[in-house]
Amino acid sequence: MEEELQRLVATARQEAAGIDDAAQLEEFRVRYLGRKGILSGILRGLGNLPAADKPRMGALANEAKAAIEALHAEKNAGLGHDCGQIRRGPDLSLPGRCSAHGRPHPISRVMRETCEIFAAMGFDIAEGPNVELDYYNFEALNIPAHHPARDMHDTFYITDSLLLRTHTSPMQARIMEGQQPPLRVVAPGQVYRCDSDITHTPMFHQVEGFLVDEQVSFADLKGVLALFVNKMFGSGVGLRFRPSFFPFTEPSAEVDIACVICGGKGCRVCKKTGWLEILGSGMINPAVFEKVGYDPKRYSGFAFGLGIERIAMLSYGIDDIRQFYENDLRFLSQF
Repeated sequence: MEEELQRLVATARQEAAGIDDAAQLEEFRVRYLGRKGILSGILRGLGNLPAADKPRMGALANEAKAAIEALHAEKNAGLGHDCGQIRRGPDLSLPGRCSAHGRPHPISRVMRETCEIFAAMGFDIAEGPNVELDYYNFEALNIPAHHPARDMHDTFYITDSLLLRTHTSPMQARIMEGQQPPLRVVAPGQVYRCDSDITHTPMFHQVEGFLVDEQVSFADLKGVLALFVNKMFGSGVGLRFRPSFFPFTEPSAEVDIACVICGGKGCRVCKKTGWLEILGSGMINPAVFEKVGYDPKRYSGFAFGLGIERIAMLSYGIDDIRQFYENDLRFLSQF
């Protein structure tokens, strides 16, 4: 039996040297170390030996088993497996893992919905450059150098004549320079101002809209904006116009809606007034028409500008504008 064990270990060592895949390694383990393998048969035969020989032969059998197990473990490690592990294919019984679907950002959703509402009223959609000339951003809109209204915009200047646009209103002058009335245009896009708190960000989104034709009145402006508010916030929402000032419109008005949070009863969001400001508007100043070569005695028009973040905050009941830009998927996945 001693010679048999020696031959067995030598044969196992020779076979192990030729193993190069997991299937062969498993066959090796079953043949030598399995419950019905060669070593198990030898160990069962120890009971037939004389009592005096059993201790020594038992020790030799255990040494042979340990040697073959070491061969198996060494080969298994060489094939890139943990000891006792055999390479197998994917477990097709496991449930599949689905990738999460992306969703439009709430700012993109409100921007698209706003443009669709005005497009349904016959407005064209135009986009302009984010880096703008001082002339179009200010002077063409009746805001000359050193005008106090420039302080309201907190401008990011690149050079003395080049800046990041502070509103999308420059599209008024750009479009009117190249086209003749009638015009109905909305201009969506990003704008930039030096301001940051819970209701302001350095970069935000606006939609500028304007209409130019003969005999356009303030009543036309009110009708267009009332229809927009009803489409965006639902019919029956209260609407009011408050006198204001913008250099490029005269007369000018701020537009408020009844608070969509409390229904106009007064709450923390509307500061107990029952009203929320949503946009600025007015009749286009004749000085702007003169800049672009329109006859202010023949043509009239109105313009308005609304902040998309403001509309989104009111639509979704969000009280901190910074949540839109923190990229928290728990927040964004709600929309």
